[in-house]
Amino acid sequence: MAGPKITYIGAGSSVFAAQLIRDLVATPGLDGGTFALVDIDAERLDLSRRLTEKVIAVSRKDWQVVSSTQREELLPETDYLINSIEVAGLACVDYDYEIPLKYGVDQCIGDTIGPGGIFKALRTGPEWLQIVADTQRLAPEAVVMNYTNPMSILTLAAARTASVPVVGLCHSVQGTSRLLATFLGVPYEELQWRCAGINHNAWFTTLEHQGQDLYPRLRELAQDPAIYEQEPVRFEVMLHLGAFVTESSGHFSEYVSYFRKRPDLIRRYARSGYRGESGFYARNWPRWRQENADQARALLAETKPIELFRGHEYASYIVEAIELDRPAEIHGNVTNEGSITNLPASGNVEVACRIDAGGIQPQPFGPLPEQLAALNRAHMAVHELVVQALIDRDREKARLALMLDPLTAAVCSLEEISRLFDEMWAAEQPYLTAFE
Repeated sequence: MAGPKITYIGAGSSVFAAQLIRDLVATPGLDGGTFALVDIDAERLDLSRRLTEKVIAVSRKDWQVVSSTQREELLPETDYLINSIEVAGLACVDYDYEIPLKYGVDQCIGDTIGPGGIFKALRTGPEWLQIVADTQRLAPEAVVMNYTNPMSILTLAAARTASVPVVGLCHSVQGTSRLLATFLGVPYEELQWRCAGINHNAWFTTLEHQGQDLYPRLRELAQDPAIYEQEPVRFEVMLHLGAFVTESSGHFSEYVSYFRKRPDLIRRYARSGYRGESGFYARNWPRWRQENADQARALLAETKPIELFRGHEYASYIVEAIELDRPAEIHGNVTNEGSITNLPASGNVEVACRIDAGGIQPQPFGPLPEQLAALNRAHMAVHELVVQALIDRDREKARLALMLDPLTAAVCSLEEISRLFDEMWAAEQPYLTAFE
């Protein structure tokens, strides 16, 4: 069958997988090919396969679906690989939140940075690197798209260990740029902006409409409680450091030392849900996972119709640009190599990338304002140590990474961080066997 072969690893995340597949099927000119679905959970894989088949049936396009619990069966001849694996998430989500909380490290999401994010990287990284190695061996021409967090760490580790092109994809740039257009009352297609940094810590350094700087207007709007309360942490950062950041208030509050190091600060700046609620991810993720499966079953049972439209996730635009040579611009997570001149060249950054038949081409950005670059560099040092820990299977480098984490270091002494690390390691040891 003509058309690209798109292999999806972690396809048991059925609703998200179906969204990406819907985007691809809805892309004009992508009229056929193969979706190869892989997940180690046979039941969840079957649900995702049936949902994919239904999406294709609605489209009436010439796609086929194959599935397997063994990725090596489906990797050969893959043109694009999408990754969204989750390793031991249900088993460890409480450890990732509750153990750090004993030491005063209060996390809202805890899956990308801080104790929770570092340990998620240690659990996920070894399997992810094997997936990348298998892809290079069996599908050396594939373009690899990673959606799994911690985004920067996993994408950097893959780039360090393989020669296949790897890009990390998120929706925070798309979502935040649309949010800013809404705040400012500007049609989205007329908003002019530049954004760069690291994943979840990228900065809108320019916001303009018809050549007019919109930051003075945004600072005025931040004085309106109805607007400020929607993103209190992000507005505080903008007011004091000069730029609006891409990640939600609750998640971003974990990346810096200013908002969660004392109970009074949490009371002042944290709100419900993604705006900063303590343990929001740990307390809700198991339920969300079940709701995801229930939603997939509802779509299959036709109690919820499937609408064929294209969202703003980047995967379909990458495939379209390369397959059909329709140039596009995305914001991807790639090795810096000078795109942002005052961040480490060997680190992972989130920058504008041109995509066309020639592949993924990160675009030059120049320097970030120094105060913003400094916050990014602090995390890039953590990323570097965790990547070294994954590649070298070195537990002590992971311990050092936690010692440099801004929020953890703001709350704990070095000795406390070391004890925190050991307690988390002991609790999650069954899922850290790659380090033995």
